[in-house]
Amino acid sequence: MSEQGSKIDRRTLMATILAGGLTMPLMTRASDAADKAARPTSAPTQNPLLWAVAWSETAAEFGALCHQAFNLATLRVDQATEKFRNSDRPLAVITDLDNTIVHASSYWGYLLKEGIDFFDDGVWDKWIPENLITLVPGAFEFLNHCKSKEVEVFYVTSRNQGPNTYDYALKQLQYLELPFADSAHLTVYRETSDKTPAREAVRQTHELILLLGDNLNDFKRDYYVKDVDERFALMERDRKDIGQQFIILPNPTDGHWVRAIFGESEPAGTEQNRQILLEAATRRAWDGIEVGSGETNGST
Repeated sequence: MSEQGSKIDRRTLMATILAGGLTMPLMTRASDAADKAARPTSAPTQNPLLWAVAWSETAAEFGALCHQAFNLATLRVDQATEKFRNSDRPLAVITDLDNTIVHASSYWGYLLKEGIDFFDDGVWDKWIPENLITLVPGAFEFLNHCKSKEVEVFYVTSRNQGPNTYDYALKQLQYLELPFADSAHLTVYRETSDKTPAREAVRQTHELILLLGDNLNDFKRDYYVKDVDERFALMERDRKDIGQQFIILPNPTDGHWVRAIFGESEPAGTEQNRQILLEAATRRAWDGIEVGSGETNGST
């Protein structure tokens, strides 16, 4: 963020505090305390999110996978600009926001510190306006490469933080100084996660050369199902399109893969759901019984 933008934010914050006096902060703290008291929590060191968040926070492999995805995306853009160089239709890329180009690191860290072990919509809605976001590794370079190649980028996201949802999303793009950060290139769905209409709208006016997301539902609505094996089968059906038409970014914390396990994308942090999660994680677990160990060791 620029120094000027930082000053504006501080002025806005001070104006809000002065206008609201002490009542608003006190009410907010009371509301937050009530919310925390109502949430089911687990011990931070036993939180099922711990490994996933630690990996995305510390593993160079996470960054490498992101760069790998955007390097491949760059290659596909270059190939498309050559293929369609004589076309009258403008070229376009559609990308998701959260966990595709925007990294929600501080949100997941907050959940862990608070002992919250499932996605918390209330916390998310309070976190979004804070602009505590960072860019996914490689995203900035790729998006600006698209601009340099005269390939338009359309941002499509599913969020719902009330009437200000769209403004929050647009300001985040502008805060990150991304290309095409304007109302003509941003679509926000508040009531659905189905992005099909946005894809079809872009296809009507542009040559849509690539889709990016952290969720197979960003590619096709077919993946919005409630069965793990069915999603795997769909993925195998589309495997030749992955890396060609659709580039996927790593996200081990949330998405519609969660819906395939629980039947909903944002399950409650209950003991029953923790058990369901354990069963999903161990569905192919070794039973601990050694079979043929003698032969393996060369015994007769």
